[in-house]
Amino acid sequence: MKLKHNAPTKNTVLSLAGRFMAAGAASIILSVSMGMFSASQAATLEEVKAKGVLNIATEDSYYPFEFIKDGESDGFHKDVIAELRKYAKFQVKQDIMPWTGLLAGITSGKYDGAITGAGVTEERLGAFDFVAPVAPEVSHYIKRANDDRIKDLSSLSGLTVGVQAGGAQLARLTQLDAKLKTMGGSLGKIVQYQSYPEAYADLANGRLDYVVNSIVPANMLVKERPKVFAVGEATSGKGFIAWPVAKGNKELLEYLTGFVNHLRDTGKLLELQKKWLGQSFDDLPHESISSLERFRKLTEQ
Repeated sequence: MKLKHNAPTKNTVLSLAGRFMAAGAASIILSVSMGMFSASQAATLEEVKAKGVLNIATEDSYYPFEFIKDGESDGFHKDVIAELRKYAKFQVKQDIMPWTGLLAGITSGKYDGAITGAGVTEERLGAFDFVAPVAPEVSHYIKRANDDRIKDLSSLSGLTVGVQAGGAQLARLTQLDAKLKTMGGSLGKIVQYQSYPEAYADLANGRLDYVVNSIVPANMLVKERPKVFAVGEATSGKGFIAWPVAKGNKELLEYLTGFVNHLRDTGKLLELQKKWLGQSFDDLPHESISSLERFRKLTEQ
């Protein structure tokens, strides 16, 4: 299967000193303030029912969760949204866009939520609540299959890594940095991309030493291109893929969580996980995630 790549964009290279600003304290403050400002603007479940429309956003290039094939959306979440349209008693309107503008669309109130492969992070919980997870999220490094320099985590010290701009993997590079420091090493240069296909292309042609991504898309990539790429060790702790809604939009949060549990109870979630993600995940939380305490408890289990 060939995936449609987005047009190349200018990549952002972060210095060692300032590379985590976008995912650090500054963004937490900004996200919280945006979330507080826009929560009243976001449509509640009552308002969604009254107007008869739920506005959702979906990323355009995060295989196998969502991607463009032959000019049309495809992937795990395409099938999920089809199920939501059968489940809901209102219209589900979907906009497909690059990841870099997706979360801002929720905080601004343009979208009621996102049905996309978003990772739950402590930083994002400042501005968003998350529906019950649909997949696990543990970061792993991906290298070229023939790159014998990289044998384990310690081999990554000082090398150039590619991640998606504004993604959970960028925020979780702090965990890899901490691991490398315990081994006497340090994180090298970070290059941010609008989408992962661009990062994989640069990894294949040698412009990057490795890419960090969630284990599900990493495994699917290697399954399709085993002679080009290989998956290495975990670079972060346990996490989850879940859908974000504006902070405090409790009724909509629980409605979408009820929908996820409906998919689970009917066996549809297991079916779609096997179809698109390569396996089923039976031990995911059944509840929404809306606090740091809840998230930390779940990731420690």
